[in-house]
Amino acid sequence: MAVETDRILRQELVDRRLQLERAASIGVAAPEVQRLLGEVDAALARMENGTYGLCEVCRGPIETERLIVDPLSRFCLEHLTPRQQRALESDLELAAKIQGGLLPGSHLLYRGWEASFHYEPAGIVSGDYCDLVPSSDGDLYFILGDVAGKGVAASMLMVHLQAMFRTLIPMGLPLVDLIEHASRVFCESTLPTHYATLVCGRADDAGGVEICNAGHPPPLFLAGTGVVEIEATGLPLGAFCDAEFATSRVRVEPGQALLLYTDGLSEARDGAGRMYGTDRIRELAFKKRGGTPRDMIESCLKDLAAFRKDAAAPADDLTLMVLRRS
Repeated sequence: MAVETDRILRQELVDRRLQLERAASIGVAAPEVQRLLGEVDAALARMENGTYGLCEVCRGPIETERLIVDPLSRFCLEHLTPRQQRALESDLELAAKIQGGLLPGSHLLYRGWEASFHYEPAGIVSGDYCDLVPSSDGDLYFILGDVAGKGVAASMLMVHLQAMFRTLIPMGLPLVDLIEHASRVFCESTLPTHYATLVCGRADDAGGVEICNAGHPPPLFLAGTGVVEIEATGLPLGAFCDAEFATSRVRVEPGQALLLYTDGLSEARDGAGRMYGTDRIRELAFKKRGGTPRDMIESCLKDLAAFRKDAAAPADDLTLMVLRRS
């Protein structure tokens, strides 16, 4: 286990012990508090003797993301008890329902803009972040991101990101300030190994679009004469607490569009291990640039399915978003 992650988990256990001691001092559910105190002390003892994070059945490593969610974990996924497996399956199903309920409508018409997206988790839950937020001043915010990691921990961080942006957008901050504030909060409230690549843009009703690309695969501006990549203007969100960001601006004329995607598209592989790649995305986007957002997304998914027809199940989440000036 990484030294920094180990340090943070140790501090989390120490903090939990202090909370339990306070609860015990005022007589809160004494038997349960004492049981939890025993589990925390046992976990701290495992840290001291070097067995923390190892499954008590197979002695293999427990999944790091599970330790982050529950530092008291003693078994890897393969060796959970039947009761623990049922509880985990139930929690994952609930998490998937919550995550699905947080997504915006899959198709949006707003002040001269038409937007659609496709959101496809590789597992039950996803670490991709996708949102469309009309603001009180008439602008449309669009956000697409990818949290480092997979599974439950990544999905929790995705929800954390959405809550931040949904809180910050109504404040009317300049886009750079919004991103810098979100990055600082994300950095200070997560583990050092956690970050998110992300594109956040603001579109006005005259076709002006301001975009901040925080280390994400470049969005494609589908202009009349070609495809323009909007390169990164900053590091991934949360990589450094004092990171600074910049923005790019484009003018989107009626009929033109923006295509955003996560690396679940560009890094998808076929049965021979070949990568789908950004060149193929650009070529397809250019050919389909006159279609509706829904048509463009369906064409991309159809082409991806043909490319991957002999491949194993995808290992990464997949999200696409298209915004078109109508």
